[in-house]
Amino acid sequence: MFSRKNKLLLYKLLSLFSVVRGYNILMIVLAQYLASIYILAPDWPLRKVVLDINLFLIVTASALVIASGYIINNFYDAEKDLINKPTKSMLDRLVSQRFKLTTYFILNFLAVIAASYISFRAVFFFAAYVFGIWLYSHKLKRLAFLGNLVSAVLSIAPFFVVFIYYRNFETVIFFHALYLFFLILARELVKDLENIAGDMAQGYLTLPVLYGTKISKGLIFVLISLTLIPTYLLISVFDVGNMYIYFIAAGVLLIAFLFLLFKSHIKKHFVWLHNILKFIIISGVFGILLIDVDLVLNRILLWKTF
Repeated sequence: MFSRKNKLLLYKLLSLFSVVRGYNILMIVLAQYLASIYILAPDWPLRKVVLDINLFLIVTASALVIASGYIINNFYDAEKDLINKPTKSMLDRLVSQRFKLTTYFILNFLAVIAASYISFRAVFFFAAYVFGIWLYSHKLKRLAFLGNLVSAVLSIAPFFVVFIYYRNFETVIFFHALYLFFLILARELVKDLENIAGDMAQGYLTLPVLYGTKISKGLIFVLISLTLIPTYLLISVFDVGNMYIYFIAAGVLLIAFLFLLFKSHIKKHFVWLHNILKFIIISGVFGILLIDVDLVLNRILLWKTF
């Protein structure tokens, strides 16, 4: 049996994991590696990609900065989350604000140290990334649409840095990125609909607060419709291997999403819409494996030859 002290420590660890959204960070790390193996460096041997120290440091620095970003976002949104997410907020409050800020600075410092082993440009990128997340959390997220746009850009930044590292500028990668960007931006707007009560109470000038749910849903409709364009092109024009199965399924879900969107009026409905988009994004991470199923076996066989 756990003692009272050990239970409290366990709860605090769970609280910190909740604040930094460890599950999201694990998915981003996995997505960075899978994108590197199957999309950005498909001709590289598996061992060369997986054991690439520079890629490891890029992924590590990204994970540290994202974790610190969740912390500073949680710090500024503490009051709003009490309204929108009362259960999660109570768990998050087991860790003091002072400890969160200390952890925030430590994580950012470690990220810069990791980046310094790559290059000065990497240090500059991650320093700018840290500043961008802070500016978003402190100011920009309170502004209609601009906050959503910046959030979407910050969300794809970890993939952008890996893309630059491999210098793979094929057109298909651009459409992968466009597909992800539109999905994330639409998801951000759905979150604003979901959190409208807390945003209004705390004076956040989000799109639903300023212009109402009808305008917001109209913009989400446009974004999802735009998402269907790269979805179609990735199915019919570009060679994405068996990943076309994922894009077909995602396309069907997105069309269903559009029908459900205009029938949604309460928070419960918006939570469902949010979860649909989240499911599509997470499924896309594992869908990368479908690009070439045989590639997994071939690269395992080639592992020992390099």
